Amino acid sequence: MDKKSRRLEEQLCFSLQTASKQFNRMYAKALKPFQLTYPQYLVLLVLWEYSDQRISDIGEKLALDTGTLTPMLKRMEKNGYIHRNRLPEDERIVIVSLSEKALQLETEIYDQVQGCLNQLDFNEKKYFSLIEQINSLSKQISEINH
Repeated sequence: MDKKSRRLEEQLCFSLQTASKQFNRMYAKALKPFQLTYPQYLVLLVLWEYSDQRISDIGEKLALDTGTLTPMLKRMEKNGYIHRNRLPEDERIVIVSLSEKALQLETEIYDQVQGCLNQLDFNEKKYFSLIEQINSLSKQISEINH
């Protein structure tokens, strides 16, 4: 690789940012009928996989701080997707759980998003290989930043 290259389209960071924005747009379109945003969908994925979670645990899994999560969770609760309850033994801890609505719509929401992904020219091997490469890159960058 030419170390002197400064062309925008040759920058990995720009390619990742552009792909991320495109994914966000694609997901926004798919999630619009459910009045969900992409980050809210990620919260649902965490809760569908792990069930009831503390806000801090959701934040850790999604790499989001509570200042970002709390307003989002309030909107999700208002829209009927989740419940937030404080633990009686320690009211500082808020547990987030799925509503009946979220449980009933799980397959429909997932299928809607999967329909978008199916438009990409990925077979299963290519799909998981790309995830592995991105996760490896993310881990390397994380190690550099710590």
